[in-house]
Amino acid sequence: MSEIKSRSGRRGREARREARKANSQRHIPYIKRNIPVSNLTSDEALEIVEANAEIILEEIGLDFRDDAESLALWKDVGADVQGERVHFPKGLCRELLKTAPAEFTQYARNPENNVQIGGNNTVFAPVYGPPFVHDMDKGRRYGTIADFENFVKLAYMSPAIHHSGGTVCEPVDLPVNKRHFDMVYSHIKYSDKPFMGSVTAPERAQDSVDMASLVFGEDFVQNNCVMLNLVNANSPLTFDATMLGALKTYAANNQACVVSPFILSGAMSPVSPAGTLSQLLAEAMAGMALTQVIKPGTPVIFGTFVSSISMQSGAPTFGTPESGLILNGAAELARRLKLPFRSGGSFTASKLPDAQAAYESAQTLLMTLLSGVNFALHSAGWLEGGLCSSYEKFVMDADQCAMMEVMARGIDTSENGQAMDAIREVGPGGHFLGCAHTQANFEDAFYRSAVADNNSVEQWQADGSKDTAVRANGIWKQMLNDYQAPALDPAIDEALQAFMAKRKDAFPDSNY
Repeated sequence: MSEIKSRSGRRGREARREARKANSQRHIPYIKRNIPVSNLTSDEALEIVEANAEIILEEIGLDFRDDAESLALWKDVGADVQGERVHFPKGLCRELLKTAPAEFTQYARNPENNVQIGGNNTVFAPVYGPPFVHDMDKGRRYGTIADFENFVKLAYMSPAIHHSGGTVCEPVDLPVNKRHFDMVYSHIKYSDKPFMGSVTAPERAQDSVDMASLVFGEDFVQNNCVMLNLVNANSPLTFDATMLGALKTYAANNQACVVSPFILSGAMSPVSPAGTLSQLLAEAMAGMALTQVIKPGTPVIFGTFVSSISMQSGAPTFGTPESGLILNGAAELARRLKLPFRSGGSFTASKLPDAQAAYESAQTLLMTLLSGVNFALHSAGWLEGGLCSSYEKFVMDADQCAMMEVMARGIDTSENGQAMDAIREVGPGGHFLGCAHTQANFEDAFYRSAVADNNSVEQWQADGSKDTAVRANGIWKQMLNDYQAPALDPAIDEALQAFMAKRKDAFPDSNY
């Protein structure tokens, strides 16, 4: 009898796991928020920030380093250029930004995965930029192109990750000046979700555009957004030639730049949220306005990456209330400019996918949704302050992103959502487990996590007494085992490989 019960228990647990798996694999091209944004900053405070940003632009100015072309462009539209310092007449940047769209589509090679950037939409994208990767089997190590491909595959298989991202990890086993070919190719080959291009040099940006043109067609690329691209300000108040070169290349080709001041408050901006908001608004407006000088109407995203530092050690900190307030205030500043906004994600300084990682990431991710972020880079896999892409944390974060999609739906007030028939059927003193409404809705009534364990302690022990990270370890391995590549036209694949081979042969390998 006990053996029969044991088998029955296993079958029940397996059925629940399969149900959770089926629930997690529902296709979600992007989130359409049905809940209002939470504005934590008053209109009066935002007006002060905006006024101070104009003072920064006009009186202090920004440096555009080692880029005579950008300086000439600014001079042509009426800015005061003194050496590499640009002073902007009051209202110039804001006026230029009126040609940028408030919302736009980024096209994927699979039209079902197109994403809408702006408005009431939220798009979750993976971690971006870490040189290291981490998993529970091999520990911390430098990333390789094999790791890069794995993270692209995991993002492709995760319904709540809507975007393939960009540098999901740095493939250090490839030459620095050529690895961008393999990274862009991996996004195209192993996923059919939208992706990001290279920004580490203007010629690498152009290579990304040329590869996208082989996939979508040159005319389509010139008239539609098929790539996002991350352009960071070198805060405080500086844009360098590398980022400017990428920005100019993408803007000229009608591809959207995510112009993001990269700020650690206390080191790269003032310690106060209001001061940081004024600085990042000035930096973002200057960078975004340059895209409109180059090509009016090209899409652009107001971005920001903001965290604070420990005043004791100088180390970055994440999930803090101050960074949450800045994220929320910046989102409102973007809406006042009528521009899409990028920020947030699943940030943590933890070195392992542990409780610290979960708490810090949850603080940021929830604020990301409630603040109305449109494009959330670093939504899955971020570990160790962005130095590591974590396999286990990728799975844990993707599960949280799926929860955000459910929250974004808001409360269903349809006839089924009101459930008055259930209340009438059960009446006083009864229970709802067996009523018709429960039977009709139980399969998708509540979000069921593929990572969390909600069983009894006896069932948990029978399943191996696994914690969340251990369960996530098994999930990502199973995902990669089950992965099947999306179809890619063989002629396009051949053209991409021929292009990469020709370009790689045109110059020697280098580590810069």
